[in-house]
Amino acid sequence: MPPETALDASRTTGRPLRRLPGVDGGARASARRILTLAPIASARKATAMHRRDFTRITATGLAALAVPLPLRARGVNQASFRIDRNRLGERMARLARFGANEAGGIDRVAFGDADLEARAWVAGLMEEAGLDVSVDHAGNLLGHRQGTHPDLPPLSLGSHIDSVPGGGNFDGQVGSMGALEVAWTLVDAGHTTRHPLELVIFPNEEGGKTGSRALAGRVEPRELDIVTASGFTIGDGIRRIGGDPDRLAEVRRRPGSLSGFLELHVEQGAVLDRDGIDVGVVEGIVGIMRWNVIVEGMTNHAGTTPMNQRADAMVGAARFVDTVHTTVREIPGTQVATVGRLVAEPGAPNVIPGRVTLSLEIRDLSMDKIQSVFETLAGLAEVIGRETDTRFAFDRFYVSEAAPTDPRIRHTVEGVARGLGLSTLRMPSGAGHDAQSMAHLGPVGMIFVPSVRGISHAPEELTTPEAVANGADVLLGTLLALDEGALTR
Repeated sequence: MPPETALDASRTTGRPLRRLPGVDGGARASARRILTLAPIASARKATAMHRRDFTRITATGLAALAVPLPLRARGVNQASFRIDRNRLGERMARLARFGANEAGGIDRVAFGDADLEARAWVAGLMEEAGLDVSVDHAGNLLGHRQGTHPDLPPLSLGSHIDSVPGGGNFDGQVGSMGALEVAWTLVDAGHTTRHPLELVIFPNEEGGKTGSRALAGRVEPRELDIVTASGFTIGDGIRRIGGDPDRLAEVRRRPGSLSGFLELHVEQGAVLDRDGIDVGVVEGIVGIMRWNVIVEGMTNHAGTTPMNQRADAMVGAARFVDTVHTTVREIPGTQVATVGRLVAEPGAPNVIPGRVTLSLEIRDLSMDKIQSVFETLAGLAEVIGRETDTRFAFDRFYVSEAAPTDPRIRHTVEGVARGLGLSTLRMPSGAGHDAQSMAHLGPVGMIFVPSVRGISHAPEELTTPEAVANGADVLLGTLLALDEGALTR
């Protein structure tokens, strides 16, 4: 069987590729003990939400929304389907304990111990729901449920549970727990979808969307040597969670191998919250390119080298950082560019830096626009180099292609939301998501729910219980509509 179809066959038949390490009964019990004994953060900044408040809001707050909303899926008995909002809130609160920090957020970086513990707990919940659980060679945690028409390509849904260092309790968690709740709701109702159903928890989303990009065959070999926030390289991290980085080619799926993919996510911006909109219908996900920028000068003594005889790499780097900011603001369009990391060598107060390495990231809905902006900045770097007696080199190390969502899924999300009495807004996604990798495999759709004050990647990150529940309801209704043929109309 060709490598690109090997995983497809496994997913269609439901045969697991590999059992999840540590997901036997003992490990599940251990994961539950971790949840029971995990300490609740004792303090946090006044502007941030206390962890006890988070637990109370998600668990009790969602339970207060006990009256279920109707679903609008063609051919489905709507009365049979109810998202259990109390259960969803409790699981959100429990997941937030893995990697909890004193600031009220989480440090559940990919491949770290907290990430492994959380994955084992989620895998246990998948198994309890009757899903066939496996881990592929990229470390994707997969839960498969057979459909009444097993010959159909699967409908897939999911997100990620890893966080940035010092992250919040909603980025990725809302989509992951929402997808899991959809599966449990179908099981509770005794409903089997026509399509096979696949739940995915993608690994290392925050560090480069490794899992989803592997499914699309977009992971470059050199990425495996990148050191992540956990201290492990991506390759070693994949091994830690049960994958095999030497066999990533076997993970790649072919275009058309999915009937559709849905991802529920917090907006991570302020538009929905500011305008009082319930649901964002994502039109497309921005493309991203990243470069390491190396500025070479000459290391020398800081006290004996006259200012007019210096080849200071830091001066060249500083002028480039300012150029990125001012130039990209002046170019018409919605593109953004960021220098988020800078390291000077040798890094001593009394030594002129001879080398500076910094990062450059550019985002836009058009990959051509990203390339155009980069070429403009690279040209300006040459000018800076001549003026500062430094040399610039650019090494592109990451590409995530822009991905439009499927117009039929957008229409379906809007219809389901309207049936639930929810307001909607079509909008782009300025953040990268796993859905853009999955767009190589089939039609995708994304559902946004509001982020309070637009705060994300921080302990203050918050999405209200009602918004979380609304998103899960829309996710369920959209899945049912797609299963009943919304993509064929």
